[in-house]
Amino acid sequence: MDLSGPSFPSLRLRRLRQHPVLRDLVRETTLDVGDLIQPFFVRPGSGVRREIGSMPGQFQLSVDQLLREAEAVRDLGIRACILFGIPDSKDPEGSSALNEQGIVAQAVRALKRNLPDLLVITDECFCEYTSHGHCGLLSERTGRLDVDNDRTLEILARQCVVHAQAGADVVAPSGMMDGMVRAIRAGLDAAGFEHVPILSYAAKYASAFYGPFREAAESPPQFGDRRSYQMDPANSDEALREVALDLQEGADMVMVKPALAYLDIVRRVKDRFQVPVAAYNVSGEYALVKAAAERGWIEERRIVLEVLTAIRRAGADMILTYHAREVAHWLR
Repeated sequence: MDLSGPSFPSLRLRRLRQHPVLRDLVRETTLDVGDLIQPFFVRPGSGVRREIGSMPGQFQLSVDQLLREAEAVRDLGIRACILFGIPDSKDPEGSSALNEQGIVAQAVRALKRNLPDLLVITDECFCEYTSHGHCGLLSERTGRLDVDNDRTLEILARQCVVHAQAGADVVAPSGMMDGMVRAIRAGLDAAGFEHVPILSYAAKYASAFYGPFREAAESPPQFGDRRSYQMDPANSDEALREVALDLQEGADMVMVKPALAYLDIVRRVKDRFQVPVAAYNVSGEYALVKAAAERGWIEERRIVLEVLTAIRRAGADMILTYHAREVAHWLR
């Protein structure tokens, strides 16, 4: 069929854009508050609400303050959160991450006791808990210190069991260790938590967009970087291999992180595997928008909604985003 002739004028597409209701009716992608997951940073203490300088509007919270914030987002229609812990002490082994009375376990118990309808996801990694800021136990390899993959698997599984015992609904391993999903699934099953699903950070890139998070979680590496275990930003086929391995090992859902600079990866993962896909709209993406909005260079509301809609359009079923609370207000 020839669509270039006079019987197919170019105006025909614009007819569907003339009326706001018609635009809504023909919209292909929708953004709903139920698609959003709110990240929280929790630390020891009482009455703590410490703003994160590079992430305006985001805070490190003590458990009592976390409960207030979580109730507020729940009342806005946000049904899920993910917790990152900031311990009161760190050591080379990240031992506080395995403490049944540790900060994340405390937060999970408080949330499930007070807000049982809120889905609580726990981030599973050791960078917040180790004094060196890397994502697991270190050993010397080829003349330099690096994360010991296999030794780290055991403590990752133990960390997940601690969180499941506290009541976590979902565990989300983010360390990019080879074999982590298999080890965690085996550990959860052996401890009687066969019902707890795994949301794997399957395609997590060694990205410059994480800078503000490292301030928020107090977890910058004390030497080197994380490129030996996080993915090269230049690679996309590798992401599919990572996702395939995690699914084979028992992941129930997979994540792409960051989101905005990796929309092609989100789409390839969704098309290839047809499993639930999460995308993490990370701290650097958030900070860029906030900084430009503060200077009056952009219209923040429109930019944020456009960004999150693009992530949904790329194929993400759920979005972890620091914009969640304000977006929930805008979408009411």
